[in-house]
Amino acid sequence: MKAQVNEIKERLQYFTGTEMFYSLPLIRTRFTDGLKYLSTVAECFWLITDTSVIAKSLMNRCEFVTIDFKRLSEKNQDFTGYEAEIVYSDGNDNILEKHGYRATDFPLDELRLFFVNDTLMLPSEY
Repeated sequence: MKAQVNEIKERLQYFTGTEMFYSLPLIRTRFTDGLKYLSTVAECFWLITDTSVIAKSLMNRCEFVTIDFKRLSEKNQDFTGYEAEIVYSDGNDNILEKHGYRATDFPLDELRLFFVNDTLMLPSEY
């Protein structure tokens, strides 16, 4: 598993910009090549869907949304009951919303995404 995590992290660094946009037609959002790769290798299409829905709902408060996935330490899990959380902010550390996940099979311990102009992307693709 650790080898897979290291390979994913390494390959994500190579995504700059995007050649193609993929869409979530029901909610009218797009995502980039980097997230298409991530959703395939990490089997985490749920992450694209969940973050797109929430970020889109926040667009009336902020045009640029930063999304931070973080796996919680075992100590924090005992306290909160959640295995991971996703924090949505305005990019200036002003938290707009938080969502906890009681279980996740997402291989990375943390990940940052941006949502702007109805498009979800890696920071390197902004």
